[in-house]
Amino acid sequence: MSNSAAKPSRLDRTRSDERSEVRSAVGRFITVGVIAMMIIAVPAALWVRAESMSNAMDNAIQQAQRLADYSIGPLITDDLLAGLPGSTRRLDDRLAPRISDGSIVRIKVWDSGGRIVYSDFPALVGQVFDLPSFAPELLAGGKGHANLGVQDGAENAHESQAGELVEVHVRTTAANGQVVILEAYFNDDGVRDEQNALVVGLIPTFLLSLGALQMAQLVPAIQLARRIQGHQSTKRRLLQHAIDASDLERQRIARDLHDEVIQDLAGLSYALEAEEMHSTPENRALFGQAKAILQKNVRTLRAMTTELYPPDLAELGLLAALTRLAAPLLEHDIEVKLHIPPDCDLDRDRSAMFYRVAREVLANTVKHAKAGTVELTLMQDTDRTILLIHDNGCGFDMAADAPENHMGLRIMRDTIEVAGGTLEVRSWVGGGTSVMATLDRVVPVRTR
Repeated sequence: MSNSAAKPSRLDRTRSDERSEVRSAVGRFITVGVIAMMIIAVPAALWVRAESMSNAMDNAIQQAQRLADYSIGPLITDDLLAGLPGSTRRLDDRLAPRISDGSIVRIKVWDSGGRIVYSDFPALVGQVFDLPSFAPELLAGGKGHANLGVQDGAENAHESQAGELVEVHVRTTAANGQVVILEAYFNDDGVRDEQNALVVGLIPTFLLSLGALQMAQLVPAIQLARRIQGHQSTKRRLLQHAIDASDLERQRIARDLHDEVIQDLAGLSYALEAEEMHSTPENRALFGQAKAILQKNVRTLRAMTTELYPPDLAELGLLAALTRLAAPLLEHDIEVKLHIPPDCDLDRDRSAMFYRVAREVLANTVKHAKAGTVELTLMQDTDRTILLIHDNGCGFDMAADAPENHMGLRIMRDTIEVAGGTLEVRSWVGGGTSVMATLDRVVPVRTR
């Protein structure tokens, strides 16, 4: 009754674990997607910001060019170029509204020799400074130049305290056809507003597009995770069927040996003992020797039946089962030390796997290790269970005699890896051998 009641519970736990694995896979997909979005969004935002700044600079150049061509150039007369008194009055009147409302911070007009022929700050008129490096290209008809920053040049003593300004240089023509350079300084608020407006307009659209792409990929990702989980469940069920079939076959062979071969040999041993007692003195030694050989073979067969089919781990527990398994090693003068915590949380499936690993390793120890001590240690943490088996025997060269060449260990490694665990073998010549089997804390293998 208790077993039948436990099976639905185990099945429920298995299904819950499978759903949890799907949720975990989808969660990892979403997390990676969000990280990828951030990785893409940050450079994209910087690029958009740079492009918006370039666009704002182009707009500032266009604004300065219109100002130069339609408002300033026609008012640069020969008298103004000659620096005659009163020649700047009309230009001052034209620019006064723009300067007073703050749309223009400073205006300068340069001739090709670096002399300031006009400025809204009269003290600068007539002074000569070095022209910027791009001035020859600009005077030859090149595109205007703009930059944003603190103006700290020799000719900017009156603008350096104004903070960041947009400095624009454009080419224009005076009333007499002479080519001059207009240098205009604008407040950076307009540029910043234009830049921010472009960023705010593009970035949300960009992020929404990435989010939509992520959501479009989410459904196939969930379906893929479920298909993978289905394949894993099928693999686990096949593994469990293989383990169950192996157990049944071992149980059948052990039962046949015990019920038939061993019983017949035991009966034959009793018959030989009876013949020994009633035989003539010259035949008694022969019967005694035959009886001893037969009894030895019976003991070997009984040990084989125990190895073929382990004791009931659910009733005895892994510690008692391993203690029985270690008993024959004492006959070979090998001390076995068991370190298994009393509160060890293992179901029969994992206990059986660890038992088979221990059985295979201890058999190899008896045959090859020439060890004096073997230690079996079981460790558990939140995520996994580890069985560590170490002997102090002669060891072997891992390169020359790889553990994959040992059929028993290779089968156990394949079985544990299919169950989601690992089996590692480490050995040193003269330094012993260590085998570590690792399984997840919860292994939803049995599904029936």
